[in-house]
Amino acid sequence: MLRQLPRWAWIGGGLLAFVAGGINTVGYLCFRHQPITHLTGTSTEIGIALARGDGGEALHWVLALGAFLAGAVTSGFIVQQHTLKLGRRYGVVLMIESLALFLATPLIHQGRDLGIYFASAACGLQNAMVSTYSGATFRTTHLTGIFTDLGIYLGQRLRGLEVDMLRIHVCLLVAGHFIAGAAAGALGFALWRERVLLVPAVLTGVVGLGYAVYRHYRLPGNGA
Repeated sequence: MLRQLPRWAWIGGGLLAFVAGGINTVGYLCFRHQPITHLTGTSTEIGIALARGDGGEALHWVLALGAFLAGAVTSGFIVQQHTLKLGRRYGVVLMIESLALFLATPLIHQGRDLGIYFASAACGLQNAMVSTYSGATFRTTHLTGIFTDLGIYLGQRLRGLEVDMLRIHVCLLVAGHFIAGAAAGALGFALWRERVLLVPAVLTGVVGLGYAVYRHYRLPGNGA
């Protein structure tokens, strides 16, 4: 029997991937022209800066990486569990992410690296918030693992092996919404520049607050 994601997981996973795509687009189009939502490029830039003996540039990339890590640590401290489940304290994490994006927007608009660090921390918070659902990996801020998993599953399918279609659907969900978010972010950037980050800031804040209220009043044994 085909396993299914609950509706809230489809909506939440798609929304978060869409948000991440938009944030990463701003990173590429803003004054720094750098990725924000994932750390492979960041780690490479650290190595390049070290090889060139450019301590200032190396420090920037280390701080960007550290901000992402700090966001992930904060999320792990708050949520405490890696398996996606309704009732966990996702609302608090989303509201902190929203605050980080609100802080990042004017700073990036002014060409200040501190804004990049706040945006990176926001992505770390989001990516660490959920890890898996029924064995299907949820990574909403980058797509390397998603496309790798998708290739593995499709290869197994071509081989005639039985494949859990839920995992394929999760890959398509995250990849599709991330790309859509990137497109929307590029269109928004053309109109509002870095202020387009206010859109994911508002989205995560509203969803986070709504979830926190729902969790407090509708889920037994949970506080705000």
